[in-house]
Amino acid sequence: MNKISHIKKKYMSNPSKVLTLANIISLLRAASAIPIIYTLNYPELRAVTAGIVILAILSDALDGYFARRAGEVTHVGMWLDPIADFIIITSVVLYLVIMEIFPLWFFSFYIIRHFMIAVPAIYFVNTGQYILHSNWWGKWTTGTTALSVFLHIFEIESIWWLKPFTLYSAFVLALVSWMIYYRDYFNVFRGKNV
Repeated sequence: MNKISHIKKKYMSNPSKVLTLANIISLLRAASAIPIIYTLNYPELRAVTAGIVILAILSDALDGYFARRAGEVTHVGMWLDPIADFIIITSVVLYLVIMEIFPLWFFSFYIIRHFMIAVPAIYFVNTGQYILHSNWWGKWTTGTTALSVFLHIFEIESIWWLKPFTLYSAFVLALVSWMIYYRDYFNVFRGKNV
């Protein structure tokens, strides 16, 4: 039994369902980019910014938990979760790049990586060969990137070294996850189960 069949059997009661608690949580995470960017303009609202960022990070874990718990892992949710991550991270990081708080090279790399992962994934979905699902390296990339963004917004002098450490760790994790996605794509092209 391949991974997709296992996921469908174990967690998907109705894979075409759209309106689920998990999907609503993912949508709210994507939308939280707006109040985060808004509150970043006002230093007196930094505590509000921190609260929204922390809720967004927690929501990334909660949406998958609720989907599996309720047996509502859906095709929409499998796409919506990483898209929500992409929307919030790229929106906030673009704002930080414009404000010269976050490095442009990482933002550029992040955009290129996602594009290079998404294009083959869309092709495989359209041909019915493969449904992209996140891997643990990708999840660690997202979490480490979120932590790096947080540390670029809220600089903590006593642990100054953590900001560059998380940034370069996110870069390495993103490279590894990218290679794993491409290994899976290569296996699909060769006709192997992924």
